[in-house]
This record gives sequence, C-alpha cells and structure tokens, in this order.
Amino acid sequence: MKRTFLKTIAAAALTTVTLGFSGVAMAADITGAGATFPFPIYAKWAEAYKKETGTGLNYQSIGSSGGIRQIRAKTVAFGATDAPVSGADLDKDGMVQFPAIIGGTVPVINLDGFKSGELRVTGPVLAEMFLGTISKWNDPKLAALNPGKKLPDQTITVVHRADGSGTTFNWTDYLSSVSKDWADKVGKGAAVKWPAPTSVGGKGNEGVAANVSRTKGALGYVEYAYAKKNNIPVLALENKDGKFVLPDDLTFAAAAAGANWFSVPGMGISLVNQPGANAYPVVTASFILMYKEPANKAESAEVLKFFDWAFKNGKGLATELDYVPLPDALTSQIRQRVWSQINTK
Repeated sequence: MKRTFLKTIAAAALTTVTLGFSGVAMAADITGAGATFPFPIYAKWAEAYKKETGTGLNYQSIGSSGGIRQIRAKTVAFGATDAPVSGADLDKDGMVQFPAIIGGTVPVINLDGFKSGELRVTGPVLAEMFLGTISKWNDPKLAALNPGKKLPDQTITVVHRADGSGTTFNWTDYLSSVSKDWADKVGKGAAVKWPAPTSVGGKGNEGVAANVSRTKGALGYVEYAYAKKNNIPVLALENKDGKFVLPDDLTFAAAAAGANWFSVPGMGISLVNQPGANAYPVVTASFILMYKEPANKAESAEVLKFFDWAFKNGKGLATELDYVPLPDALTSQIRQRVWSQINTK
C-alpha cells in the first residue's frame, strides 16, 4: 500500500514542481512555496483536496529559505519552512507561524552489501563522519559499533544540501546537540560550510537522494519519505536513551509526544534528541508562514480551509508516508490561537 502511495507522489512531485517553476497557465487556486521536506504529503493532500473540493494547490518545492523569501516577497499565499522563523522576525514581518506536519530526517547510505538498518551509528560518530574526521567506512569506530560486519575500505562521500534548507537546519541542530566538535566548528543553520573534503551538494531532498543513489560510498541525509521512495538504505541511529532505532511514524511520534508547542514564540520548538526508548533522534515539524493582514484575503482564507481539511481528513495519508499528523488537541489550539490572528474578511 505504501509503495503505491509513494509511486503516486513521485509522479505528483514532477507535475507540481514543473507547474511551480514554469508558470504554466494552468492556474491553481492556492499558491505556496518552500520546504522540500513536507512536499510528498502536501502533494498527496493537494490531490485528494482537489478531488473533493475542486480547489487546487500550486506548491513550489524549492527549500525552506526559498519559501521564506517568497512569502516575504508576497508572491505566494503561504511559505513553508522546517527551520522555524524567530518570534522577533515574525513580529517584524507581521506574520504567524504554525506546524503542519511532523517527520524525520534520516542518514542514508550507498554501500554495497548492506540493507536498510543493518549498520548502526551513534550521534558523535555520525558527526565525525560529516566532519570528515572519519573518512573511511571501515574506520575502527564504525567497526566497533558493528561487530561481525565486514566494512569496506571505501571513502565516505558526504552528500549535503546545496540550497538553504530546513532539513539541513534540522540535521545540523541534531549534530550540534550530540557533538561539541560539530557545534564549535560548524554549528547549526539552514546553510552551513560542510567541512568533509569528500563532499557533494544536491538541490532539495530530491537532489540529495539522487546523488546518494548514484554515488558509491555515499552518506547523506533526507526526509524519510525520500529514502523510502528511492529505496535508499538508512543507518540505525542511537537515541538519547542509548537505544538504536529505525525511522518510522511510531518512532517519530514518540519523539514528539512531550512537545510543549507554545513554549516558544511562533511554536518553533526543536524536537531533536528527545528522551524516550522508542524516540527517533532527528525529528522536526514543518511550519507554515502566513501574513496576519494578507494582501489577498480570499486566497488566505482558502489556505486555511486547505489545512483545516488536511488536519481533519489527511491523517491517513500522512501515516501512509510515515509522517506524523498533528494531534486534534494541538490543531484545535492552532485554530484558536494562531489562525484567529489572520484577517481573511
């Protein structure tokens, strides 16, 4: 069942991105742009929503930084970002921000002879691999974590995002939380200077997935739906409780279970390295940005109708793709505390 959904999304992705970038005159009723991380589920929601309501969505999957630029330029009705905008910047821009979906970022590999989840890694060792201080797959630190596995004497090629990316923000937030070396030398951000001497960039989660798939010895990071869609093996990752866990909607949900969303202005909390035996350590929400006083009030009203429908009716589609839908109690608070600030009249 999940494979069928993913094949549909692969086709939808090509169509939606083409429409978004080419400006084809097949007008959509709602315009949005930004994060590639949630694109598979937004495409699936849009397909179902159009069938039910006749209202279309033209979403440009261009990366979180691009989404922030587009909404600030007022060329779209909503922006999407996995790197939350600060409360101060939201106030300055006159915008609100709310989470729409939760998912996980996963380490993906291209290593002959190893299936998904067969190899294990800890956060600090993973940080060393991305730093380039561990440069071979048969490094003693990796070998110690994987006794009995014959690791190849092969160079690790780091594949990272070439564009400003909320997925990168989430990934580097995690690496900073588990490695002082990474925090001191690189830090976290939507775009960072990648230190590994053998590294290559890719545009969007799509580009990273493609480069990992074609590069022997590659190590990269993508939103989990892209790993599944492209059948790219993932590493089992040690969580804060010392358990090695694999990504899926249950381990993502375990990480988000204790989230205090309104503890931070704009709801922009970090979900990385959360406690819990079943918690996956690299989890994030993807956020929506909208103006409190939108230039096109009618279109903004349609955006809220779309996400209201998605919150109520899109949960099954989300879990099919191993995203985590927001709980009803939270979406109710979003309607009352966030959407009430948007003037659509």
